[in-house]
Amino acid sequence: MRIRRILAAVIATAALAGLGLTGAVTASAASLTPGECEQGGGTVNWANNTCKGGSFDGQMVD
Repeated sequence: MRIRRILAAVIATAALAGLGLTGAVTASAASLTPGECEQGGGTVNWANNTCKGGSFDGQMVD
């Protein structure tokens, strides 16, 4: 009985961790707004529509 509970907890933890990673990958693939770039500590480079510096460095800006 104890082994079943431990196994269920391990599976649930792995499933939740997988969802978190999937969400993070999806969110990072989307383009940013200029405000999101600036809030992340960067500036918008309008020459190539990317965020320069900060936590979103190199990501596309809409």
